[in-house]
Amino acid sequence: MESTKLLIVDDEDCICEMLRFNFENEGFLVETAASGEEAMEKILSGIKYDLILLDVVMGGISGFRLTESLRKSGNLTPIIFVTAKNTENDLQTGFSVGGDDYIFKPFSVKEVTARVRAVLKRGQWHQSAIKHNADYIAVGDVKVFLESRLLKIKNEIIPVTKTEFEVLRMLIESPNKIHARSEIIKQVWPNESNVLKRTVDVHIARLRKKMGEYSGCILNRSGYGYSFNEAVAFGKYEK
Repeated sequence: MESTKLLIVDDEDCICEMLRFNFENEGFLVETAASGEEAMEKILSGIKYDLILLDVVMGGISGFRLTESLRKSGNLTPIIFVTAKNTENDLQTGFSVGGDDYIFKPFSVKEVTARVRAVLKRGQWHQSAIKHNADYIAVGDVKVFLESRLLKIKNEIIPVTKTEFEVLRMLIESPNKIHARSEIIKQVWPNESNVLKRTVDVHIARLRKKMGEYSGCILNRSGYGYSFNEAVAFGKYEK
């Protein structure tokens, strides 16, 4: 567990520091954030966390809203809510927006540690479900065959052009990573100097149309570029 990195998000400093102290003693790497906005800033900066412990009621963006935003962007980092909101409706909301577990305040440190380890163990299965070898890349229900340049979703082969395949291959090779249009052009059209960024948009629009209900696998981050939305491929979250 020495390399496991946690992000603890709570607007109560005493809770952040208590959890930080105990998890660091357990060998975890720990960062804290006092608000949803600060947490989002850390996540968008490119820092990768293995799990997020997240308060629900905070000033500004709530834990539920933060989680919903992360899931819609394709971020599947495990999230455990730690909160005093303990009604059945709160519990249902927490899971519906993409939470992995729910701990009520007041809590024992032993309980939190046990829940964190259990969720991380489940996450190891999730990572093993992403398969990448010399023959194909499979993320959830989406599978691309590298030599034959075929796209298969569930058990159906989806006809795609060579260019559409190369665009999809670039995205699926690094799920959730955002690729700028210029980066896509450089890799997919390496020997052509007059390809417009609009050309990328056209090919992706055609590809998304062919993917049907899985069109949300290709996510457009306005002002940034495109990414492969791993969450949709696993059928866990809607577009």
